[in-house]
Amino acid sequence: MTSRPYDAPPSVLGEVIAAYLDHLTNRNVSPHTLRAYRGDLHALDAWLVENGYDRAEEVDLRALRSWLGSLGVAGAERTSVARRAAAIRGCFSWAHAHGLLGSDPALSLRSPRPAKRLPETLSQAETFEMLRAAIATAAEDDSVRGVRDVAILELLYASGIRVSELCGLDLGSVDESRQTVRVLGKGDKERVVPIGTPARRALDRWRARRGELVTPRSGSALFLGERLGDRIDPRIVRRVVHHAVGLVDGAPDIGPHGLRHAMATHLLEGGADLRTVQELLGHASLATTQVYTHVSGERLRTAFAQAHPRA
Repeated sequence: MTSRPYDAPPSVLGEVIAAYLDHLTNRNVSPHTLRAYRGDLHALDAWLVENGYDRAEEVDLRALRSWLGSLGVAGAERTSVARRAAAIRGCFSWAHAHGLLGSDPALSLRSPRPAKRLPETLSQAETFEMLRAAIATAAEDDSVRGVRDVAILELLYASGIRVSELCGLDLGSVDESRQTVRVLGKGDKERVVPIGTPARRALDRWRARRGELVTPRSGSALFLGERLGDRIDPRIVRRVVHHAVGLVDGAPDIGPHGLRHAMATHLLEGGADLRTVQELLGHASLATTQVYTHVSGERLRTAFAQAHPRA
C-alpha cells in the first residue's frame, strides 16, 4: 500500500475501498447499491481507525466480527447488518483476488439470519379505495400532476414494477395493443409485464397531457417531473404513493414497494401460482418470491378444503 497524503483523514482500507468502488461502478451497479456499499465500507474503515488498526493487512476475521457485533449492540436491524456483511465479503474477496490483500479475512464471515417479517401492505379494499380517492382528486382539480399521479399509482399496482423501473420507462416502453410494458430490471434484464385496462386508460390520459410538462430535458421519458420536466425522480414517486395511501383511513403508510407487495399478494389470493408471480416481479430466484409474498389464511383454508381428500 502507498502512504496516504499528509492532509488525508486517517484510513486503514482507503485504497482498497476506492479500488473496489471503482470496480462496482464499472460493472454498472445500481446507484442505490453503490451508495449503500460506500457507506458500509467507510463505516468499517472509521471503526478500524478508532480501534487502533493501522494497515489493511492487520484486519482479521475477529475484527470484522467485532464490528458487526458492535452494530447489533447499537440497535441495527438484522437486515442492515447482513447487508454490511455482504459488502465486506464482496470487498475483501475482490481485493484478495486482485492482489490488493494477501489474504481474505472475510472468507468465513457469516451474516446474521434476518428476522422473517412480512412487509406491510394494503388489502384489496384499501387499494381500490386509494385509487378511487386519487382519481376523484385528479378529476376535481383537473391538474396535469393529478393525471400523472393516477397513472403512476395504477401502473405500480397493475404491474408490480419497482420504483426505479417505473422511473426508467420511456414512451416506447408501453405497448397499447398488447397492454404490456417493457421493463429494464436489475442486472439490465428486460421483461414484459401485462397491465390491466384501468392502468392503460390512466396512461392514455397522462400521455395526452404529458406535453404540458415537456421541456428540452424531457427526452423520451414516460413520466416527467413538474419543475424541470425531466425524468421523474424516485423520491417524487414515493411522495405520490405516501400521499395517496394517506387518504385511506387505517391503511399502513407504505411506499411504491408496498404496492408491489400488494400486487403480488392479491395475485396469490386470486389463485396465481408462485412461479407466475416470480416472472412478473422479475425475481431471479423463486426463494425471493416466497419470502416477499405471503398467502392469506383464508386462501390456505380454501385450498385445503378443495384439494385435500379428507378435508
